[in-house]
Formats: sequence, C-alpha cells, structure tokens
Amino acid sequence: MYSDYDSILQRLKQGKLWDFPGGVHPPELKDLSNQKPIETIPMPKTLHVMVKQHIGVEGGLLVTEGDRVLKGQALTHSTNPFSVPVHAPTSGYVARIAQHVSAHPSGLPELAIDITTDEFETWAPRQPILDYQQKPKAKIIEAICNAGISGMGGAGFPTHIKSSPKKDVEFLIINGVECEPYITSDDRLMREHAWQIRQGIDILVHLLSPKLVIIAVEDNKPEAIEAMQVACQENAKYRVISVPTKYPAGGEKQLIQILTNREVPGHGLPIDVGVIMQNVGTCFAIADAIFTGTPLIRRVVTLTGKAFKRPQNVWAPIGTPISHLLDIGHYKQHKQRAKKLIMGGPMMGFEIVDDEVPVVKITNCILAPAASEIQQPAAEQPCIRCSACADACPASLLPQQLFWHSQAKEYEKASELNLFDCIECGACAYVCPSEIPLVHYYRVAKADIRSQEQEKAQADKARIRFEARKERLEREQKEREEKHARAAEARRQAMSEKGNDAKDKIAAALARAKAKKQANSTQADIVEPDSQATSTHSNAEPEQSATTSKQDKVAAAIARAKAKRAAAKADNNNESTEQATSTDSSTESQQSETTSKQDKVAAAIARAKAKRAAAKAQSDAVKTDSESTANGDSAIQNPPTANEETQSSAVDESAAPTKQDKVAIAIAKAKAKREAVKKAQQAEKEATLPDSNTTDAQETNTVAAQHSDEVEQKTAKQKAVAAAIAKAKAKKLANAKTDELAQNQPKSSTQDSAETAPPTERSQTPEKLTATQLRKQKVEAAVAKAREENRLKKLKREQKNTETKKTNQKKDES
Repeated sequence: MYSDYDSILQRLKQGKLWDFPGGVHPPELKDLSNQKPIETIPMPKTLHVMVKQHIGVEGGLLVTEGDRVLKGQALTHSTNPFSVPVHAPTSGYVARIAQHVSAHPSGLPELAIDITTDEFETWAPRQPILDYQQKPKAKIIEAICNAGISGMGGAGFPTHIKSSPKKDVEFLIINGVECEPYITSDDRLMREHAWQIRQGIDILVHLLSPKLVIIAVEDNKPEAIEAMQVACQENAKYRVISVPTKYPAGGEKQLIQILTNREVPGHGLPIDVGVIMQNVGTCFAIADAIFTGTPLIRRVVTLTGKAFKRPQNVWAPIGTPISHLLDIGHYKQHKQRAKKLIMGGPMMGFEIVDDEVPVVKITNCILAPAASEIQQPAAEQPCIRCSACADACPASLLPQQLFWHSQAKEYEKASELNLFDCIECGACAYVCPSEIPLVHYYRVAKADIRSQEQEKAQADKARIRFEARKERLEREQKEREEKHARAAEARRQAMSEKGNDAKDKIAAALARAKAKKQANSTQADIVEPDSQATSTHSNAEPEQSATTSKQDKVAAAIARAKAKRAAAKADNNNESTEQATSTDSSTESQQSETTSKQDKVAAAIARAKAKRAAAKAQSDAVKTDSESTANGDSAIQNPPTANEETQSSAVDESAAPTKQDKVAIAIAKAKAKREAVKKAQQAEKEATLPDSNTTDAQETNTVAAQHSDEVEQKTAKQKAVAAAIAKAKAKKLANAKTDELAQNQPKSSTQDSAETAPPTERSQTPEKLTATQLRKQKVEAAVAKAREENRLKKLKREQKNTETKKTNQKKDES
C-alpha cells in the first residue's frame, strides 16, 4: 500500500524525500550551454515536417503539393484520439510530400511534408482563449489537441489525453529535473519563461483539479528553482521541490517514487497511483496555445559538445534540418575522429545517421562531442557476471538475464523478466566493465516483440474474420438446407394432399359409377321378361353378376315366374282389368320415384300381381288354343317383327345414346325378345299376341329409360322434341301393328288348322269386336298413353338429376 496524501504532504513540508534504487552519477557538463539565453535562429530554406511526431496514430493530410501555407496553419488533422496534428512553422509552399529520413535510431524513412519557406512569415488566423476558466473543460482540451501539443520530455504522449483522466488526481508533478548530462533546454526555459510556465500549470490545474502541485527541479539548477519559486509564490497549492542530483531522477517512475514513495505498477500508468506528470516545456506550449492561439511549431533545443564552437540553446522551428543547426552552432568536425552526432543526451540519446534528420517535438538536444569527451567504445567483451548492471538499474530489473535472453532471441523469457519495464536509461551499459551495449540489445528485443505482437494481432484478427466467415457460411448453409427441407416437406405435403384429393375424387367417381351401374342392373332385372329372369337364375350374365348379388336375381326371377303362371290361370274380369290398369299405372309412378334396390323389387312384385290379375281378366275372352299356338309359332319363326324394330329404334332415337350404348340396347332387346319367345313356348302358349306386344313395348321403354341417364350431350329442348317424336311414332306403329295382326289372322288360321284358337281382342277387326273388347282396347290405349307420359316425366327428372350431378362433379374437381 502506497503512502497516503497527508503523510506525503507532511514529509514534503519537512523537506524530506524518498529515493529510488540504483542510479549513477555521470559527469553533468551542463555549463557548456546554459550560460547564454535562448537564441532565435534564422528560418531555414526548407523544413521537413514529419507527419508523425508522437506516440499514437498519424493524422490525415490537409494539404497537397504546391499549396501555399501560412505560419501556424494545420497540415494534418486528428483522425484518432491518440492523434495530434502538425502545423506549418512558417509561411511558404508545400514543395513535396514524400518519405524522409526520420528522427529515430533506425533512421527509417517516414512521411514528411517539405515546405519551402518565404521571408514573410505570414500568420494564419489565431484564436486565443483568454477567459479559459469560464469555458467548458472540453473546449480547453480540444484547443490543446488542435494545437498539436504532445509530451516534450521525451515520450511524446498526447497531452490532451493526459489532461482528461478517468480517475481523481492527487498530485500534479511538473518535471523540471532534466537529469541527462549536457542538456539544459528546460533549465534555460525555466529561467527565462517561468511566468508562462506558471500559466500553463494554472490551465492544467483547472482541467485536473489536483490536491497538490509539485514543481520538481534538480538541485544543480538553482537559478531555475529560484525563478519557479518566484512565479509560484502566490499560490500555496504550488510547491517547488529541489530534487537531489542523481541519474535518472528525471524518469517518470523514479521521480514519482522520490516525491511520493509510490511505485507505478508494471504495465501501469502514473494515474493508477493518483499522479499526473507534465514537462515544463509542455506547460509552456499549453500557455502559448491558450493565451496566444499559437500551436506547437517550435521548441528549445540544446546545441552542446566541444565540437560546437558556440554551444547554446536555440528556438528551433519544428522540421528544421540538423545541418542547419550545425551551421548555427559552428560545428567543427575536425575536432572529432569521425562525424558523430547524437540526438538527445549521452545516456539515452541515439546517433543520427544523416544530418538532414529534422527536429521533432521531442528533440531537446543535439550533442556533437569531441574525441576527448566521449571515448570510442571498446570491443564488446563477454559478460563477467559482476552484477554491476543490476546494482545500477533504477527499475530493479535483472539486466544480465535480459541480455542473455535478448541475445538468444528468447523473447518469451525476456518478457517474463519484465523487459518492458526497462526505461532504457543506459545506467547498466554505463557501468558495464565488458563494454556491452545492453540497452541496444533491449531495444532490438522490444522492437522484435512488438513486431511479433503486431503480426499475432493481425493473425488473430484474420483468424477471427475467417472463423466469423466460416460460421456465417455454415449458418447460411444450414439455413439453406432447412429452407430446402421445409420446401420439400411442403411439396410432399401438397402432393400428398393433392393425391388424397385425386384419390378421393376417383373413389367418389367409381362409387357413383358403381351405384349407377347397380341401379341400371336392378332396373333391367325388374323389367326384363320372365324368360330372361329364369335364364339368369340358371346361367347369370357376367355383366349382371358383377353388379347384383346372385340371391337377389334368383328371387326376382322366381317371383316373376310365379306371377306368369298365376296370370295364365286367372279369369277374364272387366273390373279386375280396370283395377290392374290402375295398379300398373300407380306402380310405374312409384318406380320412377324410388331409387333403392328394395323399392325396385317391391315395384316388380306389384307389377307381377297386376299382370296376374290382367291375365285372369283376359282368360274369359280366349276361345281356342289354336290361334295362340299359331301366334306362338309365328313369334318363334320371325323374332322380332319389323314394326317392333322400328318402334325400338324410335325409342332409341329419343334417348339419343352413344354408339356403344345403342349396340348394347339392341343386344339387350334382342336377348329380351328371344327369351320372351322361349318363355311363351314353356308357358304352353298362355300368353296372347297383344300381351307379347305389350311386353315388348314395356321392355323397350324400360331399356330406353335405363340408358337415358347416360345421355349427356343433348340439351333439354332437343330431348323433349325427340320424346314427342318418339311418342308419335309409337302410336303410329301401335296402330300399324294392330292392322297387320288383323290381316295376318286368316293366314295363321289356315296354316294351323289342327289347332284353332279364338281371336284375340287386337287380332279381330273392328266389326267383329264386341262392346267389351272395344272397351278393353280403349282401356289399353289409355294405359299406354299414361305409361308414355310417365316415361317422359321420368326422362325429364333423370335429365335434371344428370345435369345436377355433372354440376356437383365439376365443383368437386375445381
């Protein structure tokens, strides 16, 4: 646990400080350059303004080649929170935007803006903020960022980031220690511009609200300490502390430990221990930006070393080539064995590879040592494990082990030994008796590790993108498969439903056809002659056996046979005849209204009983059997007659069936007539010719009615006309048949003289007919007419039912 604020404050009031481990005391040699005030140098002809001069990201370009720029004009703009712009140090023209040698130990080229200066130094418009205390803090921070201010103590961290911390600040430390030998830029700045530094501190206090402000100055700078005390004496919150001279006391972590006894954790920041640290040069730049609106376009640079004839501190514009500064300091190369220029101090600086390297925002010194000042490094010797480096390390590291791992490129082990906690102060190399450039190995190892981490980060990013893409493709593939599966399932379901509908429709159609066929078969069984029923009982036709059961056919045939036999023995009775006629008419009407099989059988039985009663009524009129026999023989020899065929064709024409139906009707009529002849012989010629004609006419009408429901193409009007024509033809043929039978009666009696029979009612001429016979013929004509009307009504009903069925069937199919 680090020390609390009160204990730290009490110790500071007592003038007591803490110390850090390690450290060295190299020769200071500061008096070479701190004896003269800061000099303003002439503007060079060309400035090389590096686009990136800080830790973070470079800004975006605002100018192009050939553009005229003004002094203080922004050349880039911030594109990232860790980005600050750079500005034109003077007016002129953009000569080139290209790569230029950088102010870095490697000397690798970086993007730079070359400006050809003019002699006018025309300023761009400036916007000072005099009443900063009444402005929002965000606006002050934005102004600091737009001024391009970054840490000027060496790290180059963007100042506006430090000025807006997320944690509370207890101590604001202003670093004026400047512990590096030879360097006196901060010393001269504090001597000459203490008041402006104080203004910069005031702005930071306004932004950070610290509990205490500590201005730390090394005790080898008494003039600077006095100047800062005078500038800060009005504010008791500001304390100027003299720090013992020890290298590297100016290091951030080391100075915090000296003043507060708090140690910044590894990979941590000073704000983690409640401290914010700024350089005195940064405070001066902040005051210049807020109160005058001047961006960071220049800084104090120390020109020192015995190779300079005139070592001094100068105001060097940003982008000034080192060669121009060498001319200002009267650099004498003959005082060196070889040209050797160091940017920075002798402990932490690096040797530049080209004197065209420009001044950047963190450049604080150009050292040109004579041969007598800094000896040439001797040849590197093997490590003797003396541990002098470990004793001198201010970060309490193990320089020897770090050297071994760095040399062997065992970077993981070096990282485990906290390689990145090394501040590269050079104390270890300064004390090494083997002349090993330890810091050089550490810098190379850090650069390699950063490169590997960057490559790893890029690889991880690529891997993440690849995995995300792979996952996306797999997800899309899965979605497509699921979509296809759903579509296939929907198609299967639709096909299944469609198939079920088709099957249901087919089944319904088959059921209707079967029911229709069964109804037709049942009606045919009812109306066909007794002989066909008997034949059906003995040898059933294949078409009928497929639609009706065998037992029903046999029962119907037996009922019809019994009815015929009973009719042969019945007496001729006029009242019974009228009753039979009425019963037959009512039975025909009942048959047309019933559709079930049981109703049709009942109707057949009723008609059989009516025939039996009619036969009884006709038996009284029969005189002999000869005529009956002759008529039976004639029927056997000539089945069927021309009139009957004509009558049947007329009925068929009225029905208008198809060609196949016509053939079937003709075959059925022929079979019925043939069976009727056979039945007449078996019944011992009990049926008379008129009965046979009546039976044929009834059969013909029944067959026509049976197939009338299959007629689908004729309209109702055509069918009605055809029915009327058929009715007229039937009446005409009936009259012709009666006349023909009357004419053929003598011939039949002559041929069959052995067996004579009394003439029937239809075979006798009108002159020979009795009153009873005439009345009977009238009754028969009335019955025939009633039957014909009933048949036409039945045809109309069936046509209407057929049309209704077709309409319903079309609706089902749609």
